Amino acid sequence: MPDSSTVAVEPRAGGRTTEDPHHSRRWLILVVISLAQLMVVLDATVVNIALPSAQHALGFSSDARQWVVTAYALAFGSLLLLGGRVADLFGRKYALLIGLTGFAVASAIGGAANGFEMLVIARAAQGLFGALLAPAALSLLTTTFTDVKERGRAFGIFGAIAGGGAAVGLLLGGVLTEYLNWRWCMYVNIVFAVVALIGGLTLLVHRRSEHRPKLDIPGTAASSAGLFALVYGFSNAETHAWSSPLVWGFLVAGVVLLAVFVVLQNRTAHPLLPLRVVLDRNRGGAYLAVFMLGIGMFGIFLFLTYYLQQNLGFSPVTSGIAFLPMVAGLMLTATTATAVLLPRFGPKPLVGLGMLIAGGGMFWLSAIDTSSTYAGGVLLPLIVIGLGIGLSMAPSMNVATAGVDRHDAGVASATVNTAQQVGGSIGTALLSSIAANALSSFTAGKAMNPQLLAEAAIHSYTTAFTWAGGIFVLGAIICYLLIKPGVPQQQAGEPAAVHM
Repeated sequence: MPDSSTVAVEPRAGGRTTEDPHHSRRWLILVVISLAQLMVVLDATVVNIALPSAQHALGFSSDARQWVVTAYALAFGSLLLLGGRVADLFGRKYALLIGLTGFAVASAIGGAANGFEMLVIARAAQGLFGALLAPAALSLLTTTFTDVKERGRAFGIFGAIAGGGAAVGLLLGGVLTEYLNWRWCMYVNIVFAVVALIGGLTLLVHRRSEHRPKLDIPGTAASSAGLFALVYGFSNAETHAWSSPLVWGFLVAGVVLLAVFVVLQNRTAHPLLPLRVVLDRNRGGAYLAVFMLGIGMFGIFLFLTYYLQQNLGFSPVTSGIAFLPMVAGLMLTATTATAVLLPRFGPKPLVGLGMLIAGGGMFWLSAIDTSSTYAGGVLLPLIVIGLGIGLSMAPSMNVATAGVDRHDAGVASATVNTAQQVGGSIGTALLSSIAANALSSFTAGKAMNPQLLAEAAIHSYTTAFTWAGGIFVLGAIICYLLIKPGVPQQQAGEPAAVHM
């Protein structure tokens, strides 16, 4: 445990300093923040396992089923930047508490849903409140842990949750669906939210921002509409051809709107996302790393879940357990990388090496065939992938929020979440399309039989794994070229830790 005599002080106007009220309770605050982050990350996958049961219970069509997932992704992904700036302007404590309360209420409504429309509205509301609480949680972590070594430990824990929570969600969703019912995949959020809410009310102090600029309405509209169009376009790519206007039309619209957003940020006195936050080379490389890790990670969860259940015959619970070695590897390197390696070597070698290791694990996983077993073909590659993602993910999240002014911490944190969310949406759509094309090419002109179908399915998965591995390798090269060498010095604008 760190020296208890270390006290954080914050610079104030006129050279005065004041003790950070969160410093003495920072490790308990980390528990609250971690619970909030775990709830958001879990919700991206825990509902997926419950979808077949929910569809049967509520009687909606397979075409409509994707909206239970898409409604959450659309609201969450398009409103993150706004949520981050709201937290900066009106206080991170209030943003976190309102987000937790709203998320719990939306989860209760979703669990009690008596029809498809009610469930989809609840999922969209979860995304809305998640977009408020996720950046508030990460920015609280950024502003609470200012000592370099302690910050490394805290971000290691947070990064492990951000990377491994989705896999844990698969296990939790399987357990709840199999032993209770699908509604508990929604109700379980209430437990997380209530505990985190009590902790937040008890431990957090409201700290008004010294900078209260006007909210950038044009920038908010352009960014929210642009991100919505991007996520919606990629979501449509799962069920429509890439040549469909519902895909390319929304993607083009998203790119144009985000270009307009960048122009607006250069011209407004109070930008929603100050470009100084993203134009720093280290932070830009870290955002890109989180984005590309999101593309590959969601591919692992999606296609490996299919393989485990449809080809190896695993139950939902057993499938979730099968991901735990990956989570263990991820947690090991995430905590080690930020606490031990980052202060010694800096982010450049860690981010690049981690993505290369994860890419190698994906290529190894692509060697499975119809005779493979979990122990012989999946277990070791999965551990390697977890080690690589943890080595890259946690330092990236640390660097992506390091060195920003305190009044920009929320929007910097929101950009991290946006990168991961949009990366996941792109990865799911892109790899699903690639896998579908591989499946149809493999079966073209051949007589259908069970053996051929099994071989075709595995061929589609391994093709997706190969592409995901290539994305990781490409990300490693780009991030290695972009991120500066050396250990970044603690910024003068950040609160300093002093020994009394």
